[in-house]
Amino acid sequence: MTATAEPPPHSPVIRTIAMPADTNPAGDIFGGWLMAHMDLAAGNVATRRAKGRVATVAVEAMSFLSPVLVGDEVSFFGDVLSVGRTSLRIRIEAWRRPREGETLNKVTEASFTFVAIGADRRPRPVDEA
Repeated sequence: MTATAEPPPHSPVIRTIAMPADTNPAGDIFGGWLMAHMDLAAGNVATRRAKGRVATVAVEAMSFLSPVLVGDEVSFFGDVLSVGRTSLRIRIEAWRRPREGETLNKVTEASFTFVAIGADRRPRPVDEA
């Protein structure tokens, strides 16, 4: 995992608030909640780049650097890492901001692989709309 001190310079793909319903019995936000939002963000980036439907086919390992607490604002930043004939790799970084603060802390990152899908639900070339 890349250790960066500041979030990417562009706007987040998704920004949301962690709510009590998203917690485990210890009161921390579920890792699965984070991963689901990361997949949504990555899918948004991949869909825009592929100009059409995509399907998640793989996620590289995630390491959790710090917990997300109820009330935290979580921002998901995305970048296209690579584009193949029918596939795309998208990196997503998750950053948290305490509800009443301004300091951002990186929570996790992962690379998601997508395949562009045609109307026939089969892989299609990425540059084909």
